[in-house]
Amino acid sequence: MENILTLSQQHLVAIACLEAKGDQKALARLINDGLDHGLTVSEIKEALAQLYAYTGFPRSLNALATLQQVLGQREAGGRETEQGTDASPLSPGYNALRQGTEVQTRLTGKPFDYHFSPSTDYYLKAHLFGDIFARDNLTFAQRELVTVGALSGLEGVEPQLKAHIAGARNMGLTDEEIHCLPMTLAALVGETEAFRAAKAIAEVYGEPFGEGRPVDFTVWPKGSFNAAYAQFFTGNSYLASLDAEHGGPVNVTFEPRCRNNWHIHHKATQVLVCVSGRGWYVEEGKEPREMRPGTVVPIPAEAKHWHGAARDSWFQHLTYMTQAGQDSSTEWLEPVADSDYDLLP
Repeated sequence: MENILTLSQQHLVAIACLEAKGDQKALARLINDGLDHGLTVSEIKEALAQLYAYTGFPRSLNALATLQQVLGQREAGGRETEQGTDASPLSPGYNALRQGTEVQTRLTGKPFDYHFSPSTDYYLKAHLFGDIFARDNLTFAQRELVTVGALSGLEGVEPQLKAHIAGARNMGLTDEEIHCLPMTLAALVGETEAFRAAKAIAEVYGEPFGEGRPVDFTVWPKGSFNAAYAQFFTGNSYLASLDAEHGGPVNVTFEPRCRNNWHIHHKATQVLVCVSGRGWYVEEGKEPREMRPGTVVPIPAEAKHWHGAARDSWFQHLTYMTQAGQDSSTEWLEPVADSDYDLLP
């Protein structure tokens, strides 16, 4: 699929996402790139100011400070920077509450009143959709790109993300443009943010979605394809040695649904430490044990077991052997049947 978003649109999405993440170093780089690819200072400043309503004043102010630093560096280096135009003055007698109610109704597709908290309802209508959205140095479509980009950078805001993806359609973005958001985030920000956007878009559009939740490979390395042991795995796994030759552990990465065969460690105890994602440890005759970051599983010698990723998530664990006796070995057995694996949530 070709990304039909313009370079300025792509950078606006990425800048908003990095503002939400609070990653100032990456944000500075993307602001520079955005200014080189058609964005103006006015557009970026407006986007970062708008986001205080979604990510809070601290994130917004930090990002504006980063923009100010970038502009100072560009000026010192003699780089040309397009300033753009500020928002037009509002007309005399402008009614922010009335205008904001109209904008909110267009975005949501129907009237919305938050009766549970009238003050919040007023702030949304009069301030966010009235005062902020009335500023015409960003279009409504651009503002929804900014909002969706930012919400894709936050954990736990899936309802709002889906609401604004639906709202982006109502505010002028095409279905094709919306479906380009995940690839934009994957290229300019990260896989986790792209996953959030892709999952939300699929749910809004009623499309099938089978991707597993990614992990951050900048924290624990993915390593190289586990070719030497591929015959004992269902799906793809990857190995990264953490100085294992001098006694350090090995980081094993499993793609979603990947698991190793049933196996037994003879005369040795294996230790698993989950560091990212979600997975399973299953020992014969015992209840399956879910593994999340921080879960530690010491596997007794002679225990028949398997371990691997959950169906909806990548999974990483460290592993090392201890209490190894002479002639310790691993006995590889039959694969884990899909019918058994699919019983796990």
